[in-house]
Formats: sequence, structure tokens, C-alpha cells
Amino acid sequence: MDSFIKVLMIDAETGFYKMQRYLIGKYYGPVDIGFHLSGVHNSLTIGTGLLAGSILPGSNRLIFSGFSPCWAGFYVSSMGGAGLVFDNLGISMISIVGKSATPSILYLNRNHGEEIELEIKPIEIHSVWNSGRKGVYSMMDYTYEKFGERYETDPRILATGPASLKTDFGAICSAPIKNKEVTLVDTWAGRGGFGSKLLQQHGIASIIYGGTFLDEDFRDRKVADSWFEDKYNKKLAAKDIEATTKYRFDEHFETGGTLGVNYATVGSNIIAFNYKSIYWSENDRKELHQKFVVEHYLKQFNEETIKPRQQKNCGEPCAAVCKKMNNEFKKDYEPYQTMGPLSGIFDQRAAELLNHHADTLGFDAISVGGVISWLFECLSEDLIKPSELGLKEKPIFSAENFDIVNDSMKNAQIGVSLLNNIISGDYEMLDMSDGARILAHKLSDAKGKKVLDKFVFTGFRRKGWMVPNQYWTPGVLSPMPMMGKYYMYYGKDFMNPRQLGHENANRMVKELTLDNLGICRFHRAWAEDMIADIIGKLYNKKNEFIESTKNISSWINSRNASSFWESERNMDLIHTFINNKFQEKSDVLELNYWYERFNVNKQEAAFEYWYEIHKGIHESLKDYVTTQPAI
Repeated sequence: MDSFIKVLMIDAETGFYKMQRYLIGKYYGPVDIGFHLSGVHNSLTIGTGLLAGSILPGSNRLIFSGFSPCWAGFYVSSMGGAGLVFDNLGISMISIVGKSATPSILYLNRNHGEEIELEIKPIEIHSVWNSGRKGVYSMMDYTYEKFGERYETDPRILATGPASLKTDFGAICSAPIKNKEVTLVDTWAGRGGFGSKLLQQHGIASIIYGGTFLDEDFRDRKVADSWFEDKYNKKLAAKDIEATTKYRFDEHFETGGTLGVNYATVGSNIIAFNYKSIYWSENDRKELHQKFVVEHYLKQFNEETIKPRQQKNCGEPCAAVCKKMNNEFKKDYEPYQTMGPLSGIFDQRAAELLNHHADTLGFDAISVGGVISWLFECLSEDLIKPSELGLKEKPIFSAENFDIVNDSMKNAQIGVSLLNNIISGDYEMLDMSDGARILAHKLSDAKGKKVLDKFVFTGFRRKGWMVPNQYWTPGVLSPMPMMGKYYMYYGKDFMNPRQLGHENANRMVKELTLDNLGICRFHRAWAEDMIADIIGKLYNKKNEFIESTKNISSWINSRNASSFWESERNMDLIHTFINNKFQEKSDVLELNYWYERFNVNKQEAAFEYWYEIHKGIHESLKDYVTTQPAI
């Protein structure tokens, strides 16, 4: 018997909606359906995978897909745990088209077997953002206050902030609601600017959803245990605990979570002061890591968060408990890296101040941290005057004589002012309405190319941009069709760029497999091996699913319009990486070649290196195409 994925099509302009059904076998989830609908309607698709509500841990991510305003291409973003409540609607996805005449709340509810209730309620958005906890948090509180009593069980809310109105990289925030209270454990669909898309293109400031609909989710633990015992000689729970060690607590490093383990292990690969640390000697980087991070920044985290076990989950039962907290502050590596060491901040109090303010305003935290650190360097080197950005002073942007506590706090306070000035719209040199890449070019025209050359980002088409993931490795600057996620290889070993392109493509297929089924990548140690088999057992479509995933990867890549690196700092990140690897192991023929090429002519070598990665990507993904695209 055929099975179908149910998608509620919503016109935000009229409030009209209808149910659309998609055959499982032709489509499998929110990525391939989102790709199809984005091409037809330029819609924003939000929903869960086939395994939402199941016994499988990490299966309840909420997936957002569509054309990204900041990336300027098709993009996928995801949010932990928010799919568990969405499953109570008895559908898999919503797809939003049209635009509400005024900023509004989208209300979705389904009681038992009744039809879905839908309402679009206009609000005075600035009054909401300026009340209570401010920004995205007050938006969640206000939405719950207006609609929360209509639900029999705790709903969930997706909220935007001022960054979604003023920039192209606004994020979407949510937090589990327990005992009729919005908790402090915020989760984010940050990358891709889908908050900006939701608000600017569809006029929706927040979405509240929930219900009591019961469907036939896979809940047979005995059957699941038998699958895992056949594969790993371990039951499901035991294998998942093993797979999520890093995110919970790793006894080898006496810490846990992405922040703890990454900072414990990064060593001389530390990135600080807007990537200026890549030019330092290895001993200087090791010293910075030891004194500023291990003995202070990481030590604070371990003492305040890890030892007292301030850890939560994202809204679904999960052994990873990856949400590392310090009271109201949630600690993840990349936000606390870009608005931490990258921005000249090495103290948790200062990082909390800046990160929480960026979250309140609803920014993509990784991207805005990259923007702050870039502008900080420009200010510190007198390329831009503080007054031109509405500031009174320059940041402290050198490790020499740096006061870890006081100078970190000073930088954080300047960062807060910078964020406020971006939102105010009063400063032309902080106009992010078309994104930071366009702004960087405008500033470069006015102030000289050095301004652009200090901004590390990947480019897509004419205006698309993304601050890369925070690892000193060529993979994070690869010309992939989606960057800023982990659709690329980010290991720190050297490989020739053509091979790196192949590895990037393979990584994309695996990550997209998880996203299309709403599986959290923190569970990838078993999910990548097991998920196709599980689809085969539940839907008898294992091979079809594998081919479909390869197909959609190829069709996404067919729109790959990556731009060559526009910033010299990008080239330097690759150049210094190769130099470091050459010092470690100079007898590798390919490494010797690129070491010589970069030291003879950096620009030409970078161009050749970028294109070799690009070739490898296309060589891998072109071979996957076996059917016509869905649009």
C-alpha cells in the first residue's frame, strides 16, 4: 500500500490553506520536498522527517528549507527537538507562500482527530520586541500569552527578532515549553537567514503549533534493539550513549559538549582576533590557547557548567543532553568562538553578554560573530573610524598585554553597541539589509580593498555569503552548493584539493540523508550506517531511498554558483594551513607541490586550488544523477 507525506500549504496573504500529499518513494522528507516547492513557489518549507515521534533518538529535528536570502541559493537549516511537538499536528510539513499584509503570528493547532485550526493574527511587532525579555524572547512570551491556553498539551513556538527585519541573516529561535512556561533552553535554525525569509518575504513574525493528534509512529523498542544488536552487538540505547559521548561528557578530556571538547583539543589550531592568529608561530598560538583558553575560558566553562552538570536536551528525550547551560546562557562552540576568541573575547562573562544580546536580537550567531570580528580588526587598524559605526572607542585587538577579563568585557560591550547600531539603521556603514558581503564591497570602495581583504566568508552568486564554520581547514571554504553547515569535510589532515572535493561531496550526501529524515547529526555515528536499512525495514524502499538522496544532492549541486574567494584572508587561511602541514610532513608529493605554488604566487595558487576542489565536487556529484529533477 502506498504511503504519503502530508504537507499543509499555507498562503500567508489570504490565510487560505490546503493539504497536499506526496508519495513516499518519489519524496522522502523536508529537503527534497522543500527543493521541489522552492522552485515552484519560492516557499519556506518547515517540517519533520519520516521518523519523527519514533523510538529512535535524535529523530525530531525540525527542518527548514527554501531559497536563503543571505546565501542566495537553496539552503537547509535545522532546529533540535522542535519536531517532536510538530508531529502532534498529524502532518509532516507546512509550506508557506505569499506575504501577510502586516507582521503576524501564525497559529496552528489540532485537537485529536479534528481538522487543523489555522489563524494569522496581526501584531505590533516593535512593541512586542521592546517588551519584557526583549527581542525573540519577548516574541515567544507574547505568542504563548495570546495562544497558549488553546492547547491541551505544551505547544512550541518559532520566533524572529529585529535582525530578521533589518538584515538578511536573521535566525529563528525556539525553546521547549514545560509546565506552561517557555524554558531557557533556546534552540536555533540559525544558518541561512530563514528568520529574515519568514518575516520579510512572508510577513510571519512567529509560529505557534501543537496538538494532540496521535499517528502510528515507530515505537517498538524490542524491534529497534534487534536491529542494533545485529549491527553492533549492542542495544539501541547503549549504542546511542556511545555515539554521543562528546556531546554529553568525554572522560578523556574531562569536559563535554562542542565547546568543551573542541577547546580542549584545538591546541595550536586556535583561531583568534579575526583569524590573525593564523600568521603567528606555533608556539605563540599554543601559548594563547593554554593561557587564554585552557586556563581561563575553558576552565570557567568546566567549573560552571560541566562539574555541576548544567545540561539539558533540546526538547526530546536524548542521552546527549548537549545543551550546556550556565543559568540562562546556553554554551555552544561556534557562537562562543565567533563571539569569543575570534572577536578578542576570552572570558565567559563577556562572551555571555555579547552572545545573549546577539540571540535576543535574533541574529545568526556564527555569521554575526564573523562580522563583529571583521569590523573590530578594521577599527583597530584605523581602516574605519569608530564614529562612522556609531562607536566611541576601538576594541582591544591584540594578544600583547591583553587583560583577559577587562579587555574581553570592553570588546563585548563594544560588540553590543555595534549590534544595536546595525539594528537601529542609523549608520550607512552598518547597512546589512543586503548582507555583509555587499557591505564589505561598499566599504572597500570607500576605504580601500584592505577592508574587504580582512573579511573571511564564502560567496555564492553575486550577493550570497556565509561566515564559515570555525575550523582552520580548507574544507570550510570549499565551493560547495551549501556552506556554513557540515556539508563538507572539515578534518584537519591535508589532502589534495581534488580529493577534498570528493570528500566534500560524500559528506554532503551523508549529511543531507540525515537532514531529509530530520535526524540530529550528533547521532551520526550510528545513523549514517543504519538509516537506509531502517527505511528499508519500515517502508521497503532502501535502495530507492539511497538513490533518491544521491539524486537530490546532485540536483542541488547543479545550481552550484559558488564564487571564488574575494578576500585575501581566505587565501591566507589556506596558505598558512598548507605551510603548517608542510612543516609537519614535507615528504608528501602533493603537499610539496602546493607549498611551492603558494609561496611562488599566492593568488594564482589559490585560484588553481579553489578550482581543483570545485572539480572534485562536480566529479562526484554528477555521477549520481539517474532521474529527472522534481521540478
